[in-house]
Amino acid sequence: MTDLLYQTDATLREFDARVIAVDPEARTVTLDRSAFYPGGGGQPCDFGVLRVDGVDYPVGKVKKQGEDVLHFLGGTAPLPAAGASAHGTLDWERRYQLMRTHTALHILCGTVFRDYGALVTGGDMEPLKGRMDFEFETMRGELVREIEAAVNKEIAAAREVRVNILPREEAFQIPDLIRTKINLLPEGIAFVRTVEIAGLDLQADGGTHVANTSEVGSVRVVDYKSKGAINKRIYIEIS
Repeated sequence: MTDLLYQTDATLREFDARVIAVDPEARTVTLDRSAFYPGGGGQPCDFGVLRVDGVDYPVGKVKKQGEDVLHFLGGTAPLPAAGASAHGTLDWERRYQLMRTHTALHILCGTVFRDYGALVTGGDMEPLKGRMDFEFETMRGELVREIEAAVNKEIAAAREVRVNILPREEAFQIPDLIRTKINLLPEGIAFVRTVEIAGLDLQADGGTHVANTSEVGSVRVVDYKSKGAINKRIYIEIS
């Protein structure tokens, strides 16, 4: 089982850990603790370097498997042994760009839900760009410009972003906790991680975020498309 350090501290750039399992065929190691985000919820996994016994292994893929996080090691050096001490370093520039992007998408989601009552039907992101699908029957340029202005107003408001991990029963007493059309939370999960943008948005989420909306930067809606009778897609870029 891997202790998910990023869930409680998204600002960790480096961390110490111990190798608890090795798969030579897949060329993966499992650590007892990790700050690498393994991907999920539209947010890609982190990249970085894992240093073990003086050897630097590039980490180009990270994946959640049950309660473990698998770190896929590049290079040709022999894999470390189970029990070895390791030091992980994130590609921080990429991670921070993804944090800014993810928070921007939550601001977009919260603004659209507040102003238009539209639920999210899908989403995806890359560093400094992303898209989100909403339940809108119609989408026009004037509406898109209104949404863009409202999002940037919320960014400028410098709202605090708070993360909490709550018992399932307590979390599901929060109105509109699930902002997606389909509830993606696994059945039987005992605790729910929530991300709150103070005064704007509160929802279940497992990804990494900045601590204040002012860190996001400026959001620009670069395109919008119809993806069906009631599904409309908005594309954003962050600068």
